[in-house]
Amino acid sequence: MHKGLGAARARRPRRFVAALAVAAVALLALLAAGCKDDNKAGNTPAATGTPTDQFDYSGLSGDIRIDGSSTVFPISEAMAEEFKNVASNVRVNVAQSGTGGGFEKFCRGETEVSDASRPIKDEEVQACADGGIDDIIEFQVAIDALTVMVHPSNDFVDCLTVEQLHDLFKNGGAGKWSDIDPSWPDDKIVFYYPGTDSGTFDYFLEEIIQKVKPDDAATHRGDGTASEDDNVLALGIEGDDNAIGYFGFAYYQEAGQQLKAVPIDSGAGCVEPTFDNALNGTYVPLSRPLFVYTRESLLQDKAEVLGLTKFYLDNTPTIVPEVGYVTMPDDLLQEQLGKLAPFLP
Repeated sequence: MHKGLGAARARRPRRFVAALAVAAVALLALLAAGCKDDNKAGNTPAATGTPTDQFDYSGLSGDIRIDGSSTVFPISEAMAEEFKNVASNVRVNVAQSGTGGGFEKFCRGETEVSDASRPIKDEEVQACADGGIDDIIEFQVAIDALTVMVHPSNDFVDCLTVEQLHDLFKNGGAGKWSDIDPSWPDDKIVFYYPGTDSGTFDYFLEEIIQKVKPDDAATHRGDGTASEDDNVLALGIEGDDNAIGYFGFAYYQEAGQQLKAVPIDSGAGCVEPTFDNALNGTYVPLSRPLFVYTRESLLQDKAEVLGLTKFYLDNTPTIVPEVGYVTMPDDLLQEQLGKLAPFLP
C-alpha cells in the first residue's frame, strides 16, 4: 500500500537565522490572528497541531536513522536536537545523501525516515516494493523557495525570466553572460548546481529545463560544479564574480550578504524568493513542498518512530521558520496530522 504520495569554510543553516526569519514569523503570526476566515482556504500560516504534551515520550527508546535531501536536512537535524529534550533515550541520526540517495537507502530498509525535496517517483515506489516495503506514507513538513543566486558584485543580473534560466542551465546553453543579454559582460559564466541525486536538481530539471521550453527537448547542463552538499555550492558562488547557481532558501539565508538572490519572472513580473511570496504562491515555479517519508508498519510497531513523527509535525510551525523555510498553511498541516491520527494511541 502506498498512502499520501502526491504531486573556504563549512556552512550549515543555523536554527536561529537572519532577522528575515524572525520578521517572517511575526508576519505569519499577524496573518493568522487577523485572517481567521481565510484559514479554510489555506491562506494563512499553520497553527500549532495537537500539543506534544498529550503524547507520552518519556518511555521511548531506540535508534532512528534519517537520510535523504540536503534541503530538508536542516529541518530534520533541528527536530532531532529538540526531540532529545522529550525523548532522551531515543538516538536519532540524521544524514544527507540527496533525495534519490535517501530513497535508495529507505527502500533497502537501511533508514526509518527519508527526507525528500520532491515527491517519491513511481520507480522508487517500485524499488521499495521489490524490497518488501509497500506501506510508504508521506508527510509534507514545509515549503521551500528554491533560490537562484549570483555573486553580490554582479550588478547586471537583477531579474531572470524562466526562459533565461532555461537557456542558462540547459545542456549546451549560454556560456557567457552576453549570450543571455547582449548588454551584459562578455565574461564566461561559472555554474553551480545540485548533484543528480538531489531532489532540488530533479525539481529544477522538470520545472525549468523540461517544462519552460518543452519543444527544446533539453537536458540539464553538466559542465559546472555539482554537489549534493549545498554548502559546497554556496562557497563556490561566493568565491567567483561570474558564478550562478541554485539551491534551497535556508542555505541562501545562511549566506547573508555573501550571495545575491535573483528575482524570477515567470510571466507576471519579477518576484523575489521570500517567505511571503512562497506562502502566497506568487514565487512560481520555484516554490515547492518538502517532505519526510516513513512506513505505516514502523508507525504501528516502533513507538519511537511514531513519537518522532508526531513531534515533527507538532513542531513544524516553530522549527521550520527557525531554520529558514516556510510553514504550511493550517489546513495543510491538519491534513498531515490527519494521516498520523490512525496510528496514535
